[in-house]
Amino acid sequence: MFGQRSSDTQSSTHYRSDRISAVNGQYFFSTREGTLEGPYFTRFDAEREVMQYIARMQQASGLFARAAR
Repeated sequence: MFGQRSSDTQSSTHYRSDRISAVNGQYFFSTREGTLEGPYFTRFDAEREVMQYIARMQQASGLFARAAR
């Protein structure tokens, strides 16, 4: 997949994969920033946290954009 986020300076190829992984019965999700978040007790909890993480990152991006003006 070829894509670019608005904050990326150059285009690059991003390969989609499942963000959620299970290790010893605990669930984690990986981020584009290279972090592994968790553990969570259920896959549902991890999926919910992915959505909250994305919302926080978008909110932070908006705050930085307003501060730069």
